[in-house]
Amino acid sequence: MKKIIIAIDGVSSGGKSTMAKDLARELGYIYVDSGAMYRAITLYALKNGLIKDKGVDTDTLKSKMDTISITFSFNPETGRPDTFLNGENVETIIRGMEVSGYVSKVSALDFVRKAVVVKLQEMGKEKGIVMDGRDIGTVVFPEAELKIYLTASLEVRARRRMEELIAKGTPSSYEEVLENLISRDALDMNRTESPLRKADDAIVLDNSDMTIEEQKKWLLEQYKRAAGK
Repeated sequence: MKKIIIAIDGVSSGGKSTMAKDLARELGYIYVDSGAMYRAITLYALKNGLIKDKGVDTDTLKSKMDTISITFSFNPETGRPDTFLNGENVETIIRGMEVSGYVSKVSALDFVRKAVVVKLQEMGKEKGIVMDGRDIGTVVFPEAELKIYLTASLEVRARRRMEELIAKGTPSSYEEVLENLISRDALDMNRTESPLRKADDAIVLDNSDMTIEEQKKWLLEQYKRAAGK
């Protein structure tokens, strides 16, 4: 079958990353977590005092964008890529609640999105890639052969997020996680620059009540249809 670009967009904690990683491994494709790039930039801003009570110091962050290096390296222990910020492995810390609390604000900045989109598009030039995020099928790769829009109920997403945090040793209360998801959904869907929305030709999947195996089977069917054209 021909190599294609697979774009997976959707709401926070809907299972995009897990789905995309598993599918990429199954197909022998490259996986790129666009959200990790925005999280890494958010972490950079936090570490350098560019996020305060009044918001993001956009002028300084914009001037520092060229000094921010984000790379990915395969971790043989987890079987998945780790995110590196200026040479430091930040995979665990960028998934914490502090970064989660600010990432939607940072990712809404036009200069941040434009810089990330350029890097993502470079990664997909050779195709054979699975990428997940908020605007992959609408902005980054509007020509992607397969576009999935993933969603799930708010309650299911909050539970998944809690389980993820517990597994990484950073547990939080259900109420805190729920509030964070509601806030992120609102920011992602209503921002001016590349808001979260379903591409006109994307296939919607609500995986609230699906098992991993059911989801995997459904995805492979969609892939075979798209790659076989």
